[in-house]
Amino acid sequence: MLNQKIKFLLGALLLLSLTLFSCSKNEVEQKEETVATKTMRTAVAQMNATTGNQANGTVTFTEVEGGIRVVAHFEGVPEGDHGFHIHENGDCSSGDGKSAGGHFNPAGNPHAGPSAEIRHIGDLGNITANAEGVAEKDFIDAVLSFDAAQSIVGKGVILHAKADDLTSQPTGAAGARISCGSIEVVEISAK
Repeated sequence: MLNQKIKFLLGALLLLSLTLFSCSKNEVEQKEETVATKTMRTAVAQMNATTGNQANGTVTFTEVEGGIRVVAHFEGVPEGDHGFHIHENGDCSSGDGKSAGGHFNPAGNPHAGPSAEIRHIGDLGNITANAEGVAEKDFIDAVLSFDAAQSIVGKGVILHAKADDLTSQPTGAAGARISCGSIEVVEISAK
């Protein structure tokens, strides 16, 4: 009788262990499947100098936790601070960059700095060029998006001749456009 009870308890314990292992394994497989189905999107703007200027480079936009990571690298830029914005059109055909239109601002907000609570989506602030003409910036922007009406895909990136004062309306008094590029999706991959 005692042996039967022990066998019964061992059998029940084994069945319970197998059930728990099966549930845990299924949960792990479901989490792995969810992670595998998430995608990471990347877009790039190849930046070309406007007429009479030398500023060129690349700006890469990558979807990350918390927003879009922006990595900019320019060469041939006059030393100092330069306004750095996303504009409403990915058109750089005019030679002076004006075909890129105004700042990307679908909500009609006032111009401001990148850390302002209310701003143009395209307000990325300034980028600083060193004495060798190299300007680099790497940051995550929580306002930028690849989706819906806020999507930056197909928009333009402009590097300006002067610093953005972050307050003057509608563009921060950043002056002429010295480099222009169009934002294009280049990669969609699993994370």
